[in-house]
Amino acid sequence: MLSETRAPGGPEPYPHVLAPIRIGALTLRNRIFVPAHTTNFGEDHLPSERHLEYHRARARGGVGAIIFESIRVQQNCVGRPQAVAGFDRRCIPAFARIGEAVRAEGARLLGQIIHLGRQVDGDFERTVSWGPSPIRWSATSAMPHAMTEDDMASVVEAHVATARNLIEAGLDGIEVQVAHGHLLQQFLSPVSNGREDAYGGPLENRMRFPLAVLRAVREAVGPDYTLGIRISAEEYLEDGLHPDEMAEVASRFAGAVKLDFVNVSHSAYHASYSLATQMADMSFDPAMFRHLPAGIRGALRQAGHEVPVFTVCRYRTLAEAEETIAAGAADMVGMARAHIAEPAIVRKTVEGRTDEIRACIACNQGCAGMLEKNMAVRCLVNPEAGLEGAWREPSTDPAPEPKNVVVIGGGPAGLEMAWVAAARGHRVRLVERADRLGGQLNHLRAMPSRHAFFDLLAFQERQLARFGVAVELGREARADEIVASRPDLVVLATGSRPLAPALPGGGPVFTVEAALADPDALGETVAFADLTGEWASLSAIAHLAGLGKRVTVFSPVAGFAWRTTIYSTLAWTKRLREKRVRIATLRKVLSFDGATLAVEDVSCGEIEALRGFSSVILARYNAASDELRAPLAQAGIPLKLVGDCLAPRTAMEAVYEGHEAGRAI
Repeated sequence: MLSETRAPGGPEPYPHVLAPIRIGALTLRNRIFVPAHTTNFGEDHLPSERHLEYHRARARGGVGAIIFESIRVQQNCVGRPQAVAGFDRRCIPAFARIGEAVRAEGARLLGQIIHLGRQVDGDFERTVSWGPSPIRWSATSAMPHAMTEDDMASVVEAHVATARNLIEAGLDGIEVQVAHGHLLQQFLSPVSNGREDAYGGPLENRMRFPLAVLRAVREAVGPDYTLGIRISAEEYLEDGLHPDEMAEVASRFAGAVKLDFVNVSHSAYHASYSLATQMADMSFDPAMFRHLPAGIRGALRQAGHEVPVFTVCRYRTLAEAEETIAAGAADMVGMARAHIAEPAIVRKTVEGRTDEIRACIACNQGCAGMLEKNMAVRCLVNPEAGLEGAWREPSTDPAPEPKNVVVIGGGPAGLEMAWVAAARGHRVRLVERADRLGGQLNHLRAMPSRHAFFDLLAFQERQLARFGVAVELGREARADEIVASRPDLVVLATGSRPLAPALPGGGPVFTVEAALADPDALGETVAFADLTGEWASLSAIAHLAGLGKRVTVFSPVAGFAWRTTIYSTLAWTKRLREKRVRIATLRKVLSFDGATLAVEDVSCGEIEALRGFSSVILARYNAASDELRAPLAQAGIPLKLVGDCLAPRTAMEAVYEGHEAGRAI
């Protein structure tokens, strides 16, 4: 038990978080849970061994409960191939194995059952999307079928059938998804429900169908089985659901159906700022969400319902969870991305090993970014996420023969490689020509909104010290010196360098790095020519606009920030709009003479002559810095290239390649 890790007689540092709690028929060992979150680990629409290892690792890490991701109740809401179909009875043995693995580690496994409604893309399964009304969730989505009462009855039956399958599989409880803009919330919200029959209009009517689902599921599972709901307390849509109305909804639900918990989230699946709040990235202040569960909990208590309330979103430490529970704002705290980044966050915290915790930086690159691509979830700070069955902790996976390894470059790739190799028993020397570690991460020092990346850097530096990596700063690595040291392996992590910024005409043109280093030199009116669509461009644009620059973004393609995720970009574009940033797509910057900016409309080839710009920022991929590769290879030194010196990309690829290289030797 976790409590046994305390020093004998010592005070409990997290008395509220680590106190057991009764949730329906379950007694959980503590107040931390892993909320349902998409992993895309499914195989043939069934839970996989990858699911089992992933959840076992988080149960072993000390969490009280895990809620398995969106379990689809009907064929027409399965969507992506990796989604799990709970209506298919073939899922029962797989869920049984996962439940047994989680319980063996002291946690409990619940399942979230869901119909996604209008936002399901039916292309994979050749189905039509369903919704309360023929209203799309985005300008590019398919038109949904407006459900009939027969359709609604089938959805009720599907929830019941799925619930029964999960009970047969031995899951410890069920959460009905009434949040995040999925089907049941679509009926609740005036934004998605324009019906004029008994299921639309007044709140009582909009609640009718979701309440029918809840009543049927409760009747099917019986009065003693643990059953709860997940709701969005705020849609962040002008005409949508807001906390006062959702407090009434929660109270009415609890009065009509025996609920064992209410899991409070926010947002709707709507192509606007709302969706970006669901997985709020590092640009959000998490304080903006903390009042939501407290409001729902207060309304439930005032109505006489002593239902435990859960809370989620951007909780990164047990100290934050302790503060929320101690204040009476919630009874349990959900940590999804924090557990992707660090499966053992509970255990390591309680054991006093917080310096070993990989902190989630809320970058949304590996989790939300992969979700959008229908790929298995990844994590920028934790390359082991999703690979728990294949990779052990490096310190528990010793190399068969210790080797002398030289790592050249102290950016994210080199740092990761160095500590992982050292943790496995290799003798590692890291050489960095700058006077500080971090590589290109150091460009972020100019942007406070991106400083969460320095939590990654701090973790990697602690790991270097922990495993005895010899770090040499301010030293330029020379091929002859490296060869003379006779290493068994050299890892080049020398990163990349910006290309010289230049446009015909001779006007002032800057790289992104130079612009961040000296924004005053840009003048007041800036043309930002983005050739990458990457996070680096998006964050620089927002930063410069925040400094008061008048920014116009020119993109030669038909999109903006096309290599970032919609789950973040929808919030960033709202902020850019508020800063009056202009975005011109299908526009290629040709030249700048200091007075006139020539821009080609690539749709028709016309050239526009634009005046009023004081400078241009040219955002393009760097050039790989791999100059040491040839001389070392010619000297017969075994080589491995990782990160940007292999090909300029992002920190996520750099960290992964460094980690993988450290395991490979």
